Amino acid sequence: MNSLRLITTYSPWLILACLAAGLLYAWLLYSKRAPWPKSMNYALAAVRFVVVSVLCFLLLGPLVRYVANTTIEPTIVFAIDNSQSVQLFSDSVQLQKAQQELQEMVARLQSEGYKAEVRTLSGDSKQNISDINYSSETSNLNQLLSDVQTEYAEQNLVGVVLVSDGIVNQGISPTYANYSFPIYPVAVGDTIPKKDVLVASLRYNKVNYSGNRFPLEVELQQDGFSGKAATVTLKENGKTIATKNVTLQANQPVQQVPFQVLANGLGKRHYEVEVQPLQDEFTTLNNTKHAYIDVVKGKIKVLVAAAAPHPDIKSIRAAIESNENYETELYIPGLTPLKQQDYDVAVLHQLPGRVAGSETAMRIVRQKNLPALYILGPQSDIGDFNRLKVGLNISYSGQADEVTPVANTNFSTFTLPEAASERLQQYPPAQVPYGDVQVSPNTEVILYQQVGRVKTNKPMLAVQTSGENRNATMLASGIWQWRLMENANNEQPQVYDKLITNLIQLLSAPRNKKRLNVYPVQTEYTSADEIRFNAEAYNEALEPIYGQNITLSIKDEAGETKSFNFANGENQSGVNIGTLPGGRYTYSAAARINGQLQQDKGEFIVEELQLEALNAVADHNLLYQLANNTGSKLYQPNQLQQLEQDLLGADYQAKIYSSEELKEIVDMKWLFFLLLGLICTEWFIRKYNGSY
Repeated sequence: MNSLRLITTYSPWLILACLAAGLLYAWLLYSKRAPWPKSMNYALAAVRFVVVSVLCFLLLGPLVRYVANTTIEPTIVFAIDNSQSVQLFSDSVQLQKAQQELQEMVARLQSEGYKAEVRTLSGDSKQNISDINYSSETSNLNQLLSDVQTEYAEQNLVGVVLVSDGIVNQGISPTYANYSFPIYPVAVGDTIPKKDVLVASLRYNKVNYSGNRFPLEVELQQDGFSGKAATVTLKENGKTIATKNVTLQANQPVQQVPFQVLANGLGKRHYEVEVQPLQDEFTTLNNTKHAYIDVVKGKIKVLVAAAAPHPDIKSIRAAIESNENYETELYIPGLTPLKQQDYDVAVLHQLPGRVAGSETAMRIVRQKNLPALYILGPQSDIGDFNRLKVGLNISYSGQADEVTPVANTNFSTFTLPEAASERLQQYPPAQVPYGDVQVSPNTEVILYQQVGRVKTNKPMLAVQTSGENRNATMLASGIWQWRLMENANNEQPQVYDKLITNLIQLLSAPRNKKRLNVYPVQTEYTSADEIRFNAEAYNEALEPIYGQNITLSIKDEAGETKSFNFANGENQSGVNIGTLPGGRYTYSAAARINGQLQQDKGEFIVEELQLEALNAVADHNLLYQLANNTGSKLYQPNQLQQLEQDLLGADYQAKIYSSEELKEIVDMKWLFFLLLGLICTEWFIRKYNGSY
């Protein structure tokens, strides 16, 4: 029931004074003889009385207190575990009958005044339980129940009927969570172990080098086939490349079957591991697993050349080699020889320098057009460095300054760990050349110099991000202390190592001069993920342009093609092509930019989860614990009538929520216009009838 009440900030007795003021004002104005009839005079006096009384009343600061009561009926949510395992390993007749009875229960609860709703693992709301499709590739019961708790937090949620087999293969177990409502589990599925042999998992490195052999380890699991022989085959792109026979051991529920695989070619390779079906095996859905290997060329070789031995060199090499895809070769004139190798990138410490022998390393950089990271210091020849035109020009005074690094928040070519800003502030000061530094237009600053607590606009670390060459410059000497300090304070120099390896990766990456760049947001997906593509288009000056019509074609391993059309947007909206079955996919994209056809292509991987086929035995013990934790009990599909009686017998009541609103009368616009209308009406009548 709603209520309305008037409140004043002063004594209510003052309302009499307001009425008296209105009456006095009307008497003084209309007590004299008027040129209009008495009835009109009384009406005008009444209008003046009302207007003056209300205006005086508003001076008392009156408030309107409005209380609204809302009745919310008790809500029961039917949370349905619509994972594949429920349909695969439950009796189909029993499951169908349970669905029908649950739907009838929903209707009867609604007729009794309850609000009954249905939710599935994907969060979808269903009208009819019988129409639910058991297609979810994962079972995350905690997420399902947590979503229900969040969605109905402001409603009268009195219970959740959970229909599940108790199998959880994603997220934490729901028995470890706290729920604010009782859970009534309905146990489906079969708890009797089945005779089965399956490929539980594969262990392998996702990135391997061409020409090398890499290990691929198969984990076999069996139940009911102890002492039997099983055959495991390994296929590459559908062709068998290795076979192994194993004897399934009773005392080993999980057995390891290792393979040594030769990584041929470059790109993504598809391997399939299969254990041949055995007689009387319950299901063969879990006999196969797929592996997708990215085969790349050998490690990226980094030339680390220095004018003289320095602690910086060791810290830089340690940071680079923290990434297993990089290897370094050290060259110091007169101390270590310069190996003639196909280097991908160079790190030049205090080079070009003023010491003999430094020209050798510089010659290799020029001849092979290597991208380079220049680290300046006391032995650097600043004049020679300026002539290289690698993004910075330094007016050197011969003196040094001690500064600390601070990150440029506008730099987005690569990102540092979240703790970067905090850890950079902990770094000890490093020496930089003192003088003016000019930054070329094609250069971006990664780190600025900070003197004490004052952040300057002088760069400490900058990188050329456009043009023919890609180089970076570090204007600091003594950065070995940074890595040492971070390691001491945080047990791992994560920010320092990430900064150096990101720089090397950026410098060694091939130049992208394509005018159309179409790519998946991720290089690997699962069969449950929605796949999204982004697109970038550039004009002849390689400036980004938007609104280009792009055709995208996706081809699977069988040669079947799907096509999509979309336009690239400034906000990188891209296109969502939905989910795809597991496999290796190639894609090609085309667009006409300023009348010229531009194309791009690539590949990506979709991994088949197969989680639902791994476990055929229902876990009703989990459901029992869940019911016990929430003060309920476990029900079997043949006990649904008892479940309905228990729900109705609990006599859950509706809740009444009250909301109160206080509002000043003076803020009501309708009152303003009403008073204005009365005043205008009075004035018009007086003037029309010849008021004096």
